[in-house]
Amino acid sequence: QVQLVESGGGLVQAGGSLRLSCAASGRTFSNYGMGWFRQAPGKEREFVTAISGSGSPTAYADPVKGRFTISRDNAKNTVYLRMNNLKPEDTAVYICAAGRRPWVESDPGNYDAWGQGTQVTVSS
Repeated sequence: QVQLVESGGGLVQAGGSLRLSCAASGRTFSNYGMGWFRQAPGKEREFVTAISGSGSPTAYADPVKGRFTISRDNAKNTVYLRMNNLKPEDTAVYICAAGRRPWVESDPGNYDAWGQGTQVTVSS
């Protein structure tokens, strides 16, 4: 079973940047894809971005394309989410997830381990 721990959330002004990290343990990290999802108050969890086990390819939801970048360091068992030009509508709990397979997945049903989440708040 994979354990995931996120860090790096916080409060930032609109236009600012944050980098989230997600440290994984429990199985060979490069064997599975990783994803980031987010959930805002009163809304359903939504897909943000994902990366394959090897680091390429990646996929992004339309609202974050060009602003967010996912990456991973398999030597450190860590996946990152760099968020630039943040907007108030990006405010949410950001949750990393480990996939069952090594490729990119946007369907949350294809992930079998989830972190606790880290809060990102963007003020206007």
